[in-house]
Amino acid sequence: MIEIEKSSGNVYEDLGTPEASEMQVKSQLAAKIGEIIKARHLTQIQAAEILGLTQPKLSEMLRGKFRGISESKMMDCLLLLGRDVQIVIKSAPNSRKEGRIEVVFA
Repeated sequence: MIEIEKSSGNVYEDLGTPEASEMQVKSQLAAKIGEIIKARHLTQIQAAEILGLTQPKLSEMLRGKFRGISESKMMDCLLLLGRDVQIVIKSAPNSRKEGRIEVVFA
């Protein structure tokens, strides 16, 4: 019999990755950056020039290797790609002791 374990909703947390919450946010931001680049039919070289990154650094980010890129830099990339970034801070529900960070795309 195969045992199935319910996911927490964060694959990095499920795998026991350090800084799982940060990695989840970065993966969502990188995925959105990749979507925008694809929708605009930009090459990685063109996109890297717009974003102020080297093409190899952009390529790594889009492949999930983003440890050397801050969330702030990724948000800057979204701004440079013509997106508004809004940060909303609100109270966590009483059912949770700690807050959480999530990325919501409108």
